[in-house]
Amino acid sequence: MFDSLALVFQPLASKQFNLLLVVYLVAITAEAMSGALAAGRRNMDFFGVAVIAFVTALGGGTIRDVVLGNFPIGWTQHPEYVYLVILAGLATTVLAKFMHHLKGIFLMLDALGLVAFSLIGCNVALQLDYPVVVIIMAGMLTGICGGVLRDVLCNQVPVIFCRELYASVSLFVCALFLVLRSSGIDTDLNTVVCFIAGFGFRMLALRFSWKLPTFSYQQRWD
Repeated sequence: MFDSLALVFQPLASKQFNLLLVVYLVAITAEAMSGALAAGRRNMDFFGVAVIAFVTALGGGTIRDVVLGNFPIGWTQHPEYVYLVILAGLATTVLAKFMHHLKGIFLMLDALGLVAFSLIGCNVALQLDYPVVVIIMAGMLTGICGGVLRDVLCNQVPVIFCRELYASVSLFVCALFLVLRSSGIDTDLNTVVCFIAGFGFRMLALRFSWKLPTFSYQQRWD
């Protein structure tokens, strides 16, 4: 399985590949579990749990690859991805009853996936030689779209539209990664620093309820 997973990172240097593989596995597992928990909160059956887990874990990367024209899409060539995320989602249905603080675990898993996918999206766009703004957008698409699809399918307002610092965290991670990279920081160290900083930022934003300002326009057009 790991040999097959490694193929998606062949364009990367071998030293960087090892760390990105770990990040990728953490990301799809965490997002699949967060999707399963969201499905459980909507009382879905096991098929629904599997679908939401799959969409949450692999939806963002699929949208990114379609936008960037990066074909074939990874999971279509490596069914191991599908097996892993569905297994993680179904395993969550068993483990959930032992989780006494589902909301906190849900948010932590979602934060892990957000940061990890943002870093992976940046690296994919870098390997395709896209300009900086596209690299950042690719990272954000990968980071947030799986969660958006999850929330929409679960009939919830997506987190990124609820004033929380969610997409902003993805933007921060992508920008920090590129800044450190341009400064000559070792890629492995860069990835670790961005992962810790992004996860910490998201957790602090949740802990202290940091929010973006909102725009409210109520004037009627007569």
